[in-house]
Amino acid sequence: MGCELGRLLGERSDWVAGHRLEAARRCAERFGAVCLLKGADTIVATPAGPTLVCVADAPALATAGTGDVLTGVVAAFLAKGLEPSLAAAAAATAHALAARSYGRRPGLIASDLVAALPSVLG
Repeated sequence: MGCELGRLLGERSDWVAGHRLEAARRCAERFGAVCLLKGADTIVATPAGPTLVCVADAPALATAGTGDVLTGVVAAFLAKGLEPSLAAAAAATAHALAARSYGRRPGLIASDLVAALPSVLG
């Protein structure tokens, strides 16, 4: 967890895991952009605004491709005109709800997540 963000910040991934809120805020400030740090509590930090925490509680999202789905949902919300931090937070919430709607069945893959999104967004 946090390997990519650790590299961006020049920190070890275990530091990021232990300092998630600080890491997300530092990233947003350093790069002047919204930072979304996935996890059981997904953090959305902005360079100058509030930091939002979205409780995901969806362990099934720790599979290949689900982050790509999240990126697509963020992009769709941005295309609809949402402010970037709200687009990221709304996408993280929809993403988690879609994963939870899949249930506790093993083997969630990205296409299952995509199929579940309309039911949580509609």
